Amino acid sequence: MAASSASHDVFQAIADPTRRKLLKLLSKEEMPVTAISGHFPMSRTAVSKHLRVLADAGLVKERKVGRETRYKLEPEPLVELKDWLQYFELFWENKLTALRLFVESDEQDG
Repeated sequence: MAASSASHDVFQAIADPTRRKLLKLLSKEEMPVTAISGHFPMSRTAVSKHLRVLADAGLVKERKVGRETRYKLEPEPLVELKDWLQYFELFWENKLTALRLFVESDEQDG
């Protein structure tokens, strides 16, 4: 049952553009919240709230280093998102194939 609720959390977590930017930032390196906050026009408290949502969804891990907490991307939960999107690629591929056929037939006619 916990896996079911966690799977919904990943989709909810990435729905926010700030959290998507956080994930991109943390994909490059592990960072403390003070350094992360410098990349956003909001308070450190607001950044921490976004990081908490990402951590609850399993998308970031936190660890204590001395007095600071460092965050890093945990990409495994994104596999579920990739699998879900992969299903819809079939529809995209069909549309692109139809477009290619249309363009090629138009070129032959014209």
